[in-house]
Amino acid sequence: MTLPTEPIGSIPRPAYLVDGLGEFAAGRIDAAALAELESRALADTIRRFEETGSPVLTDGEQGKPSFATYPLAGLEALAPDGVVIPFADGHTRQLPRLTAGPFRYATHADSYLTRAKTLTDRPVKQAVIAASALSLIYPGGGIEGYPQEQFVADLVNEAEADIRGSLEAGADSVQIDFTEGRLSLKLDPSGGLLRQFVELNNAVLDRFTAEERAKIGVHTCPGGDQDSVHSLDVDYAGLLPALFDLKAGRFFVQLASEADPERALRVIADHLKAGQRVFVGVTDPIDPRVETAEEIRDRVLTAAKYVPAERLGTCDDCGFSPFADDTSTSRDIAFAKIAARVEGTRLASEALG
Repeated sequence: MTLPTEPIGSIPRPAYLVDGLGEFAAGRIDAAALAELESRALADTIRRFEETGSPVLTDGEQGKPSFATYPLAGLEALAPDGVVIPFADGHTRQLPRLTAGPFRYATHADSYLTRAKTLTDRPVKQAVIAASALSLIYPGGGIEGYPQEQFVADLVNEAEADIRGSLEAGADSVQIDFTEGRLSLKLDPSGGLLRQFVELNNAVLDRFTAEERAKIGVHTCPGGDQDSVHSLDVDYAGLLPALFDLKAGRFFVQLASEADPERALRVIADHLKAGQRVFVGVTDPIDPRVETAEEIRDRVLTAAKYVPAERLGTCDDCGFSPFADDTSTSRDIAFAKIAARVEGTRLASEALG
């Protein structure tokens, strides 16, 4: 048996790219110069991913401004005063606010995938942002001439196109980032917002066949930005039952940084549906210490006590740099953790026979 193991998405950008993003924002370099820096960073990311032995790669999100806002880059009908997401260390991230319709993605994820696939023969997965996350850009007071119902219809169309475009471009799988799932329970402890999010994301997933949904996954975590989180204090038991109501075939669940991972594994075991596979997080991107392969092996073996091995995989808890300016983790540490995950999963596979 060989357990599958996959990265989540982002890799810290090299210093020259972070500097270039600042220079571009200040108008001191043009788009072509920035694209050249992104291409250089992408080639280095793919090379270093291959060196870890990872059977599946990502582009490291080197060209994304953030995991959440890439579809919005370049849109004009946006104001900066949208929903604020507070993190445990006191810093915040703020989404833009939509000011006019119709809503359309300015960038689709397959553009990142296509560039990465030219640089490797290995399978490449593609991360996309959940429709539920982008639903937060619609203002509570509405938009004159563009009702929320029409916005949601447009959003579902665009989210479907984002996933479908990546599948058609040859993605090994498509991962929907759903970090707002756990956060929703902090915003609305009744679970009403979470149920709305699940229904919205299922409206997108319903447009795919069972065979296509087997290649679509959902990632959940409590956030990971500048070595801080936004919802680790929210009880996983409130999220996980609803998570597996999503009509996807794969689930990537943060566990390495969880205080009581076995409690979460019991909930997973009770709610994982037929045909679904769960990838458990075995490396913590926020912890600067690199896990040993033996630690990772033991985490996998613990998970295998609750989830049948044929329905189990491993992943990192979260992306290492979901926002482009996050330099709290070095590239060296990120790739060392990925290499440890690959080796630890191999050791666990051997132990499981």
